[in-house]
Amino acid sequence: MTIVASLLRPGQYKTGLMALFCLVLSVNLAYAQKNRTRKHVVIAYVSGFRGLIDTNMVHPAKLTHINYAFVNVIGNRAFLTHPRTDTVNFRYLVGLKKKNTDLKVLISIGGWLWSKNFSDMALTDTSRKAFAASAVELVRKFKMDGIDIDWEYPNESGAGNVHRPEDKQNYTSLFLELRAQLNALEKETGKKLLLTAAVGAFRHFVQNTEMDKVGVCLDYINLMTYDYGADVAVHHTGLYASKYLKTENNSDNGTRVFIEAGVPRNKLVLGMAFYSRSTRVSDSTKTGLGSRNLERMRGGGYTFIKDSLLTNKAFKYYRDKSAKAPYLYNPTTRQFLSFDDEWSIRKKCRYVKKNGMAGVMFWEYVDDRKEYLLDAANSHLN
Repeated sequence: MTIVASLLRPGQYKTGLMALFCLVLSVNLAYAQKNRTRKHVVIAYVSGFRGLIDTNMVHPAKLTHINYAFVNVIGNRAFLTHPRTDTVNFRYLVGLKKKNTDLKVLISIGGWLWSKNFSDMALTDTSRKAFAASAVELVRKFKMDGIDIDWEYPNESGAGNVHRPEDKQNYTSLFLELRAQLNALEKETGKKLLLTAAVGAFRHFVQNTEMDKVGVCLDYINLMTYDYGADVAVHHTGLYASKYLKTENNSDNGTRVFIEAGVPRNKLVLGMAFYSRSTRVSDSTKTGLGSRNLERMRGGGYTFIKDSLLTNKAFKYYRDKSAKAPYLYNPTTRQFLSFDDEWSIRKKCRYVKKNGMAGVMFWEYVDDRKEYLLDAANSHLN
């Protein structure tokens, strides 16, 4: 203010102050309007199971939702395995709403390693009610905006999990109970609360659930269109089927099976991989793609790939234009890496808009600290 005042003659001081106030106000209103008029969601999975979140990492202006990964399921309850760090992380993430008032922060329950108790928990009305009450209490206590369920996978073992045929109906009943208890909290607080799910984007998942019924009570369905694998090197997050490979799973097929199951397109959220999958291959194809996998190798997140591998002459960069998927191959070490980059993110964003989907989500934030892919998504989506 003192700088402005020094540049103005006495008669212009009030006018100058008013002009500056209007300028600041217009900038703030423009920012708020941009967030309110977003046509698509950008959902970030932010992990807390490793400990405290890097508070320099998450930029809320680039997001619409944050799903905190993960809350465990123990004794038919939503359970904080690391309460000391989880609670600190909750306060940090909810505090980001001061910078973006439209941001929504949800607890994500389950995940690959913490899905083993879902089937037992969802088995009876009593256990489902107890679980829902504990999950909703976490939302209330920490001022969250909702619950995301990541059950991997109903009626399938996942990582050696308990599973049973009754999971198909119990999966539906679980979401109905969660929605009912969230509705009760909404009436109490007057605040809209979200219920979402992370789902395996393949045909078996749809066959093992009742997604037409589940979709009615969900706000968003986050399609995990990544981690596709085979005995040969494939695109783990390819948008379409590759003409070079005989594999069924890809983002397009994963999306279509949910639409065919009766899920509204405007609730579907396409997954993006901010990390790579890597194997050492037999090199039967000379480019790695389609060669027999021999062993898994460390891949790394996209920031590492862009800054260290794309500039490394030992690796050759390829684009499979039929699958809309990039990959890297080192013919000396026979290392194959599949991942998303800015090019494939642009293709996925166009796919989302063309097909009337809700938006995109990604696993996970820490894998692209420099936000190359997040910036690409924001540039091409909204």
